[in-house]
Parts: sequence; C-alpha cells; structure tokens
Amino acid sequence: MIRVFLLDDHEVVRRGLAGLLQSDGDIEVVGESGSAREAASRIPALRPDVAILDARLPDGNGIDVCRDVRAVDSTIKGLILTSYEDDEALFAAIMAGAAGYVLKQIRGTDLVDAVRRVAAGQSLLDPAVTARVLERIRTGVERPREFQSLTEQERRILEYVAEGLTNREIAGRMFLAEKTVKNYVSSLLAKLGLERRTQAAVLATRLLGERR
Repeated sequence: MIRVFLLDDHEVVRRGLAGLLQSDGDIEVVGESGSAREAASRIPALRPDVAILDARLPDGNGIDVCRDVRAVDSTIKGLILTSYEDDEALFAAIMAGAAGYVLKQIRGTDLVDAVRRVAAGQSLLDPAVTARVLERIRTGVERPREFQSLTEQERRILEYVAEGLTNREIAGRMFLAEKTVKNYVSSLLAKLGLERRTQAAVLATRLLGERR
C-alpha cells in the first residue's frame, strides 16, 4: 500500500482526492489537514510515502511544509499541487526537495499515476529546468553581482539546496556537521538579504535567468 497525506485548505477537495486515490485499492490516505502548521508536525509523525501539498494556504504554503518535513524525514516524498503555473514557485519546489509539481487541472487518473511514480522514487520535475538553473549557479564567469559576496563553500551549499537536499543530506555530501551547514545557509541568506531558502530560489532563478 502507498501511504498518502493530504494538505489542502478545502475539505471538499480533500474528500474528493481521498476518494479518487483510494478507489483502486493500492493507495491509503493516512491523514489530512487544512493547515500548513498542523501538517508540518503531523506528516513526520505519520510517515506517509507521499504528501500531496497545496501550494497556497491561509497560514503558509505547501512548499515550505515540504522543506520542513524533509528536514525531519527525507524519505517522505512531496508532491506540490497548485492552481497556478509559476516558474518561480517551481524552482522553489525544487529547492524544497519536492519530487513533483502538478497543476490542479490534472486529470484524476494522471494524479493517481503521479502519486505512484513519486512513491516509486521517480521525479516529476522537469530535469531540463533543474539542470539549466544549476548550471547557471555553477558558472562563475556569468555570476550575478548579488552572488559575488558568497564564498565558494556557500555557493556549493546553495547548489545542493537547489538540488532539494536537506541540511542533513548536504552535511553528508560535504562531510560537515549538520549545524555547520545550517550556519552556512544562514550566512548566505544574510548576504543575499533574504530570510528563507525559498526566497533564495526565487532570486536565483530570476537573476540567473537574466544572464541567459
């Protein structure tokens, strides 16, 4: 059975999704919430295989929830569900470690298929978009002036964050303590004048896009 958690502020939508997903018998909805704050605490406790997360909520957004949940348990796959096609939000989802980003206009059968694919470890994010943005981050010659204040270590951290890695996963890649990585992330955000890593995603995609 594929265990799924639903986050959407509309009860009718949650009920519809639950009925759709459980109709074939191989998917079980183990929890649901209409609140970003509540979901961020409940999802790690329930340990679903996939969390379907509404991108926009009254008290936050599914992308931040995805990041927070994966910081606790990176085995949980995040599938962002949104009404809006937004390149900046797409890249923010990549940075948050989401495995997929789909529009609410998606057909029901396609959404069920997306859940199965994400649960199996596949990514529904456009690899061309991801690769293009990461390549611009790697390119020192074309680096925007806003990124020139970052040290080489901070640029590497930013690249790993853009790949969707949590602080714990980055620490493993770079043979650093998780607290050290957290300090690096805080430092690069401060240098960029930002408060959250998702904001760094938006800034990076805009600035690096202008250098195409």
